[in-house]
Amino acid sequence: MENFDFYAPAEIVFGKGTQKKTGELLKGRAKKALLHYGSGSIKKSGLYDEIVASLKQSGIDFVELGGVQPNPRLSLVHDGIALCKKEGVDFILAVGGGSAIDSAKAIAMGFYYDGDVWDIYEQHKAIEKALPVATVLTIPAAGSESSGDTVVTNEEKQLKYGYGSPRLRPVFSIVNPELFFTLPKNQIANGVADMMSHVFERYFTNTTHTDLTDGLCETVLRTIIKNAPLVYRNPKNYDAWCEIGFSGTVAHNGLVGMGREQDWACHGMEHELSAIYDVAHGAGLAVLTPAWMSYVYKTNVNMFVQFAVNIMGVNGSYRDPDAIVREGIDRLGEFFRGIGLPSTLGELGIDESKLEVMARKATKDAFGKENPLGGLKKLYWKDVLEIYRLAK
Repeated sequence: MENFDFYAPAEIVFGKGTQKKTGELLKGRAKKALLHYGSGSIKKSGLYDEIVASLKQSGIDFVELGGVQPNPRLSLVHDGIALCKKEGVDFILAVGGGSAIDSAKAIAMGFYYDGDVWDIYEQHKAIEKALPVATVLTIPAAGSESSGDTVVTNEEKQLKYGYGSPRLRPVFSIVNPELFFTLPKNQIANGVADMMSHVFERYFTNTTHTDLTDGLCETVLRTIIKNAPLVYRNPKNYDAWCEIGFSGTVAHNGLVGMGREQDWACHGMEHELSAIYDVAHGAGLAVLTPAWMSYVYKTNVNMFVQFAVNIMGVNGSYRDPDAIVREGIDRLGEFFRGIGLPSTLGELGIDESKLEVMARKATKDAFGKENPLGGLKKLYWKDVLEIYRLAK
């Protein structure tokens, strides 16, 4: 096990009706907040009115900025920074899923930065200060409600980059599984794939003596696999949503990755799909993850046998570990298809034409200095291209 420093101060306020505490939780923390949200679904559901009423009751002044899209756009982040500076905002409240939260974090760190906030993403500049952020979660997927991470898309450059800092962890996050009842099935499925990938990126490692975090990863994944079909069939299954909602938070608050080298190749490869083709992040991960597994598993066969047996429930002869692994990968693909996720790039509308471009961008080879992806197995652009082709 490797050395680690675990600090996750985000307060999680979980359960029925908790969104009504928003104003109470902000009182004493914010004088004037930015209410940041997406396309307006929170207004149709009545959540917007509940949040506004709670803010007013607690005497919290606010301005608002809607319009966050999936794969949140840098242009809206720029608008948000300008608005916050103009209005003297001292706190950001994101109401929505990972896209709204990531956009809020980008605004929060751009508020104190003199240049273009994209510089921070592109150059991984350290930030000394950011506006505090809180969230009301409406889509369990990204885990951004408890992480210090943010991802945005520069639509002009067709680039999607992530950034992380402890200063971006939300002060508090409200997680009421009742707010997930109206999610469309495709968003349910995409969210499930995203949170599973957050665990996979930490789980598959060459680090040894990680029994505790191995077990934590496996439990989170089995919990998701058990409960995802339940909410997919019945989106008003509160108890199953509790399991999924809490799993999404634990999957990305850092705990399950402590003390182990992490991978993150699949996320790096998928960001190119989202940046160029604007595909849903979870759908892209569902396509790429089995292909990545098939390409890299021989680097650490034992790790993948453990995955197949402990997570996917494969029984077989340990004299034929390849067969066990292949069955595990097949079962994962079947699980994804069972909740309506795609299994090929073709289903996402992606053909051969830009595969090499995406592979070179993913590894930074296109920018003159190749930086391979992954921890379990280092992937250069030609490796990434082969994985894209396996996913066709």
